[in-house]
Amino acid sequence: MDTVYSEGHAVHHASGELISGEFKPAFEMPQRAYNVIDAVREVGLGEIREPEKHGSAPATRVHTERMVRFLETAWDEWVAKRGEIDAFPLIWPSRSLRDIEPNDIDGKLGFYCADAGTPITAGTWPCVSAGVDVAVTAADMVLNGADSAFAATRPPGHHAGKEIFLGYCYLNFTAIAAQHMIDAGKKKVAILDVDYHHGNGTQDIFYDRDDVLFVSLHADPMEVFPFFAGHADETGTGAGEGYNVNMPLPLGATWESHYAEALDRGIEAVKDFDPDILIVSLGVDTYEHDPIGQICLKREDYARIGEALKGINKPTLFMLEGGYMVDHVGVNVVDVLKAFDAATV
Repeated sequence: MDTVYSEGHAVHHASGELISGEFKPAFEMPQRAYNVIDAVREVGLGEIREPEKHGSAPATRVHTERMVRFLETAWDEWVAKRGEIDAFPLIWPSRSLRDIEPNDIDGKLGFYCADAGTPITAGTWPCVSAGVDVAVTAADMVLNGADSAFAATRPPGHHAGKEIFLGYCYLNFTAIAAQHMIDAGKKKVAILDVDYHHGNGTQDIFYDRDDVLFVSLHADPMEVFPFFAGHADETGTGAGEGYNVNMPLPLGATWESHYAEALDRGIEAVKDFDPDILIVSLGVDTYEHDPIGQICLKREDYARIGEALKGINKPTLFMLEGGYMVDHVGVNVVDVLKAFDAATV
């Protein structure tokens, strides 16, 4: 399995995030991706390729053009008003306020950004632009006949919706890759999200469509972020009814208790859909020692995930999502990929 990776991710490094009433160092950091790539090299997983340039057009296929333009220009607007410090929102529009984009940068930040952990920095736009290049280049590898590929994108992307960014995610690289595959002529793409958190952004983008199946197993949003999406009764709307499958897991779930069963159900849903291509949103913040997650998978469980995914028997693109136990994120990700490569169908 070959990997697509760009050092361009490293220019984005937030100064911190607001958690439990305190401003703390950001969990999402460049070292996450460095450790993943180091692990890929160490095991000789395959070739590590530089991405081709694709510009912002693939992003505007799944996000509104005005949000993409905002991400591109926000830092300059912010610096002109506030100086060279990370840009955090001042206000968030509640359900009783108007859905209107303000002129002022403080208002724009609140309009598009939904939390206090996803600031705009000097490197945000170059970083996520590189992520688009990685996602589309890796998608093209699978479209061109590769059995599998790994897009080592950073930061994660699955919380970014059509016109909202949060949860360390600015652009939804998984959705961008899926849409690119549809635009290339594929009739059906399935996305299986195994990150600790629900991929609310991916759900938002494809919720009314029947050409992209979204299946997610994640911690119960009644207890954890993103709170307002990921419930089992969210099954799609219009043409998308039945093509959105959420499987919330109780906190403390282990492989033996809840997780393996949910993964099996998710895999069966994908098989029933019979997609042309499978995309896996691969987050490993389900690890028992992750500082954010409260699902308790052990290291050996990640190989089990890889083996199980191989049973779907479809061309597969892996997209890097979360995982914040920095010293272990690389080995856990690579254990999934190695096991997938080694498994037989």
